[in-house]
Formats: sequence, C-alpha cells, structure tokens
Amino acid sequence: MNKRVMLMPVLLIGLVLAFSSCAQMKTSAKPSAEGFVDPVITIEYIGLSYWEGFWHYGKAEVEKGTAPKFGGSAPVTLEFVFNIENPNPFPVRLDSSQFFLYFDDYELRVVNDNNEMWIPAGKVNKKVLHVTLTATTTEGKFALAGKQLAMERGDDPWKKIEEWWTKLPDMSFPIDLKEGAFSFSADGITKTVPYQVRYIQ
Repeated sequence: MNKRVMLMPVLLIGLVLAFSSCAQMKTSAKPSAEGFVDPVITIEYIGLSYWEGFWHYGKAEVEKGTAPKFGGSAPVTLEFVFNIENPNPFPVRLDSSQFFLYFDDYELRVVNDNNEMWIPAGKVNKKVLHVTLTATTTEGKFALAGKQLAMERGDDPWKKIEEWWTKLPDMSFPIDLKEGAFSFSADGITKTVPYQVRYIQ
C-alpha cells in the first residue's frame, strides 16, 4: 500500500512532464514551405476616426500662415479593422499589407502599411489601419483614375464627393478593398495572401 502511495506522485509528475513535452513539440513546430498554411484575413469593420462633415473653399486670404494653393476641404480619417488568423502550429509575422480603396467603384488611393506584427500559433490578431482623405485630393482622383467612369455614369465629381462625405457616418454606400496583398513570413519562408472585399454596412 505504501509503495503504491509513493509511486502515485512519481507517476503524476511523469504524466505532467510528458504532456508538457508534447505541447512544447506542438507549439514549436518548424515552419516549412509545404506546411505554411495561408493566414485567414477578414474585415471586422470600417469606421470613422475623424470626420467634420463636408465643406470646401477655393482660394482664400488667411489671417496667419499660407493658404493651400488649391483651397481647403474637409478631411476624413477611416479606420480599417482586420482580423488575421494564424492556422499554423508556429508563429508567423505579418510583414506588410496593401490594398486599393474604392468608393462606389471609384478608385481613391492605395493604402500601404509596413508595420510588422507577430501572430502566435493558432491565434487571431487585430490589425488596424488608418487612412486619411480630403475632398480636394479625392476630386483630383476623379480627374485621373475616375474620369472615364464619371463620364459614363454622368456623375458630377463634387456632388458625388459631398454625397460620400455626408453618408460616411452610416457607411451607406459600397466600399471596396481591391488588389490587396498581405505578406507573411516564418523562419525565412515568405507567403503573400491576396485579399479583396466589398464592405456594405
């Protein structure tokens, strides 16, 4: 009886060490090109970080400083919150992300981010990107990338921009992220995951 009692703690310690060893082997799995599974990217939400409504003025005299050459306009800062899941049994690093931002099929700008972030094995991290637009620079995009589409649809650039700026609090128009590319690495192995989504709240 005494021998059994004495053996029980030894057996329990042995079991704990065995489980710990297995868990360590699982979490420290070595990355390989064949076993590197694509991380899963989803958009949680797009929201407003800063918004003043819509306003714009042309050339103006200012009391101090220098007025902008092409006038001033309402800025808006958008917040893009992504969930990035790492399905691998080893940590991966998000090295960079990029996508093109569209409102109502109009290309507005390219968004780049090179802030690295480690994602633990089997976990989900949040990645937050902030993008600032102004009505003036958006109007400039109409003259370049959106000119043909505006002609086909009969859209007036300033009327369209005012519509977007006033609807932004409700996100009541289609917002697209296109040609996205999220680059990951693990132990020298790299992988680029394409991404695109249409966001309608």
